[in-house]
Amino acid sequence: MVRVLLVDDDALVRAGLRMMLSSASDVEVVAEAEDGVRAVAAVREHGPDVVLMDIRMPEMDGITATAAVRRLDGAPEVIVLTTYQADAQVLSALRAGAAGFLLKHTPPADIVQAIRLVASGEAMLSPSVTRTLLSHFADAQAADRRRAAARRLAALTDREREVAYAVASGAPNAEVAEALFMSEGTVKAHVSRLFAKLDVTNRVQIAIVVHDAENA
Repeated sequence: MVRVLLVDDDALVRAGLRMMLSSASDVEVVAEAEDGVRAVAAVREHGPDVVLMDIRMPEMDGITATAAVRRLDGAPEVIVLTTYQADAQVLSALRAGAAGFLLKHTPPADIVQAIRLVASGEAMLSPSVTRTLLSHFADAQAADRRRAAARRLAALTDREREVAYAVASGAPNAEVAEALFMSEGTVKAHVSRLFAKLDVTNRVQIAIVVHDAENA
């Protein structure tokens, strides 16, 4: 079972999501929270695998809550919920550690599939969407991010850098293994090292580092 925490300040939205997810035999809603402060507390208490996190909430917004949740030991994956795809706040949430985002009107089957993907350690967000967001919301810190990202990539071995670029292209482990002539187990080991060396927590953030190094 994939254990899910629902976080939204609208009780009707939470009720709709709970009803929607109840149709999936392998997904269980273990708790709900109405703001970011209660979301962090609920993660500590219930230990969900995945958090569906609204961005705009009182007390603590979803971006701050995502960063706080992802710093916890045994942190769950976070999928942010948004009304608008091209949103600077979505990009901020991805930089804070979210594994992807869903529009609030996403079909139920797609929401369930996204939960399953991130629970298994895959990125549910297309790198092309990530690149679109990154290019659309350039800011004054872009040059600093480019230098910092380039330094982080320079600390990798040549092989690790190849894996990083393959992951950033959106390729799952099986495709990376085939393209680079290595086993899936070796790819998984490289990805784990990338998380540590690049100081990231998921595959989307690897894509962000690669993009920042090249384009920021």
